Amino acid sequence: MECISVFDMLKIGIGPSSSHTLGPWRAAERWIKELKTANLFDKVEKIKVDLYGSLSLTGKGHATDLAIMLGLSGADPEMIPVDDIKTIIDSIKHNKKLVFNNETPLEFNPDSDLVFNKKFLPFHANGLVFTATVNGKNKKSTFYSIGGGFVVKEERKNAKKNIEIFKTFPYPIKLGTELLAYCSDLNMSVSEVVLENEKSLRTEDAINFELYRIWNTMLECMYIGCHTEGNLPGGLHVRRRANDILKNLKGDLPYNNPQEWLETIRQTEVKFRQILKWVSCFALSVNEVNASLGRVVTAPTNGSAGVIPAVLMYYLVIENHDANFEHIKKFLLVAGEIGSLFKKGATISAAMGGCQAEIGVSSAMAAGALTELLGGTPEQVLMAAEIAMEHHLGLTCDPIGGLVQVPCIERNSMGAIKAINAAELALETNPENIKVPIDKVIATMWETAKDMNSKYKETSQGGLAVGVNLSDC
Repeated sequence: MECISVFDMLKIGIGPSSSHTLGPWRAAERWIKELKTANLFDKVEKIKVDLYGSLSLTGKGHATDLAIMLGLSGADPEMIPVDDIKTIIDSIKHNKKLVFNNETPLEFNPDSDLVFNKKFLPFHANGLVFTATVNGKNKKSTFYSIGGGFVVKEERKNAKKNIEIFKTFPYPIKLGTELLAYCSDLNMSVSEVVLENEKSLRTEDAINFELYRIWNTMLECMYIGCHTEGNLPGGLHVRRRANDILKNLKGDLPYNNPQEWLETIRQTEVKFRQILKWVSCFALSVNEVNASLGRVVTAPTNGSAGVIPAVLMYYLVIENHDANFEHIKKFLLVAGEIGSLFKKGATISAAMGGCQAEIGVSSAMAAGALTELLGGTPEQVLMAAEIAMEHHLGLTCDPIGGLVQVPCIERNSMGAIKAINAAELALETNPENIKVPIDKVIATMWETAKDMNSKYKETSQGGLAVGVNLSDC
């Protein structure tokens, strides 16, 4: 059984897209490792990359080409200073050379060595083929970016290393019913069961360290987004709104860093309309940073990265001013597990399932996590996740201009608000009266994804992407 860690669902990386930016970046890194393992890296004379399907159709707007060049250059998406990105890319474009894995200078012309092929490869909508010329012969390697920064070869069953890791989980979970059974048998909450699984992979200190790093990245991302003015890059001239909203909400309390900022928000008297504005501000801020090639946390994807931090901030600054890291830890553990249910039972790739696979899943993750923190039972946790997804079913992915901006950024705000509402509905409902179990809604989401016309799956060939004239933007 495929067991997915919380840290597979919540990854730190560069925007704007986990499937179109982070995934291709990681694919480039994996290809380099392949070449080194085969003792071919030092013999490479030339490299070329072909993009297929959705990666080709919306790759420019999603910075797929930039991500691949950065990956080929040996940069790490978790660690690279954001300000260095432009310097590296400008150097490659100007000199028509790339320092392969920061070791070997190679001739590389992005205009001819990065090819956008509109046709689709059969295995997945996001395909890319790396070609290395060694001793005059071309050696090809094909990867697929399947959403959330996950990258696979065509035969996933051959990934023996991962299978060995998966077998170490003491409580393997594929279905919501299995998760609930463990909670009942062990008399544990959802987060406690998930923590036991994670402890089979790493120590609790390591788990805490990584979760704290993830939360700090989310908080810093919100802080940056809320304190940055101007328009987003890409040509749509989309104005950043998080800063404007913040100015109208924050009052006169002083602060100098993200942690002080969080404390000042806690001291602010908040009414219902202001709650909506605060939550929207948090969500928008993350995705404005994401749209600017900033660092975010996939939750479960870059395009839906704003929902979970916005809902977690709602809990910290509105619901429980005394909340601490233990609350954050539980939230992220529950959110990650719910996301893994959707990945195993359906998809978290918009290129495969439309935006229901991104915003819908992120809203479900946040709803379930919030429900546990608010005292909900495991049954109510999964009920909240189901309610959130139920009201995202069929949501299309139709980014204008292929950019993760319109309608993507606002959808994070809407997903966060729906998550909060779903949690409240679940808390007021007896689980015995549930009509749609989470496993049914996951199966329904997958059937909906398969039935959805391909033009609504991150191709910019349908919906708002063709309904809005770019010249009017």
